[in-house]
Amino acid sequence: MNFLARLVLTGALALLAAAAQAVVVTDERGVNVDLPRPPQRIVTLLPSLTEFVCTMGACDRLVGVDRYSNWPDSVRGLPQVGGGIDPNVEAIVALKPDVVLLAKSSRVTERLEALGLKVLVLEPKSHADVRRVLDVLGQVLGTNDAQRAWRAIDASVSAAAQSLPASVRNTRVYFEINSTPYAAGEDSFIGQTLARLGVRNIVPASLGPFPKLNPEFVVRANPDLIMVGERSAQGMEQRPGWGGIKAVREGRICRFTAAQSDVLVRPGPRMGEAARLMAQCLQEKAK
Repeated sequence: MNFLARLVLTGALALLAAAAQAVVVTDERGVNVDLPRPPQRIVTLLPSLTEFVCTMGACDRLVGVDRYSNWPDSVRGLPQVGGGIDPNVEAIVALKPDVVLLAKSSRVTERLEALGLKVLVLEPKSHADVRRVLDVLGQVLGTNDAQRAWRAIDASVSAAAQSLPASVRNTRVYFEINSTPYAAGEDSFIGQTLARLGVRNIVPASLGPFPKLNPEFVVRANPDLIMVGERSAQGMEQRPGWGGIKAVREGRICRFTAAQSDVLVRPGPRMGEAARLMAQCLQEKAK
């Protein structure tokens, strides 16, 4: 083979290798995002996305996170670029990311794209979403860990369900996200975990994944047990009419710490741990 032929062959092989690493994925907007190679500099603007990246062995590729990303501990030392909805665009640009991972609710998507940055919108809200986001990130990161990660989550949720005695089945549960009150509905990832634990959510799917409720709705629904973060739980017993709710009257309220609440309200790799926290609550408070 002469020199020119070898040069052409070498160039062709290099192009094939590059093409093998290039990936096109579709995000939550239905937009195709073209990445020429697995990103080595990643900014995440949603805690669950930060946790996904780290769980898939790519924590060392993170160069910036939102202010609420705090797990695993290694991300606490990374530059913070503000809140996920309205972060500091200049700070993000200065980090020179290959891709920015953010939620659909973020207000900076178009601005970041106008500045030439690759943006991938991913916002899991259900168990199926979590599995799909894992698959997308597996393609983006160039790893084969997506299915392994999902199997670990799924198995942990199943184990939590199997740990519960039959006596807690069909307990009617109210899961409060914050004291507005916003609640977790049946179609949310939290509601789906509750369903797998065999209990009943008082907030129907028809109201949406995380509806804002009229407090009287909870009074009328009269749940057997309430799950709530300790900050949102302050003064719960004094809310108008809530003293008559069975869960309040009988002291069947699980108040989760701030760290536990982070685990519970993030649709990510720690959903198995969240299921264990819910199961522990049910074992201690349900009858």
